Amino acid sequence: MKKTQEFPAIVYPDVPFIAGVDEVGRGPLIGDVVTAAVILDPNKPIAGLTDSKKLSEKKRNALSEEIKEKALAWSLGRASAEEIDALNILQATMLAMQRAVAGLAIQPNFVFVDGNKIPPLPMPAEAVVKGDARVAEISAASILAKVARDHDMYALDAQYPEYGFAQHKGYPTKLHFEKLAEYGILAEHRKSFAPVKKYLK
Repeated sequence: MKKTQEFPAIVYPDVPFIAGVDEVGRGPLIGDVVTAAVILDPNKPIAGLTDSKKLSEKKRNALSEEIKEKALAWSLGRASAEEIDALNILQATMLAMQRAVAGLAIQPNFVFVDGNKIPPLPMPAEAVVKGDARVAEISAASILAKVARDHDMYALDAQYPEYGFAQHKGYPTKLHFEKLAEYGILAEHRKSFAPVKKYLK
């Protein structure tokens, strides 16, 4: 029988405002990396929070609206394809996370960050591996970031319907590679990423 992975328990600090931060869009070949920061209201629980990738699009969209309505504070942060190319994807993601936290209407006393790296922040923070399935605040952030990033791709799809962004969301899929080979790269593509770089003239 396969042993399930055991995680250490999450210890919440005894402070008034705890934010969760997550990112979406490190892997795609185009567009912004999008982050979100969320401070949930303990008096307004939200059922069904989990890793955004485990939810249907319909459920994510519904939860996104509920999070925006019930959270004490929420904010999106971004780093553009140009910033990704200039900094590298990890540093651009850290920058986008800083922007999300800085954009909160309430400054948190503590921040949980999904993953194993923490951006420089003006308050204590802790990295939580698989945090989007373990910390409600990170789950909420992952949902907001995923919905926002998907909306970016739908907007790009409306602008460039021949590229199929609504289907592949900018990820390095067979369809995306076929479209790149057929139509070439767009200004929004991440030119430092190897599959895009080879199309640079």
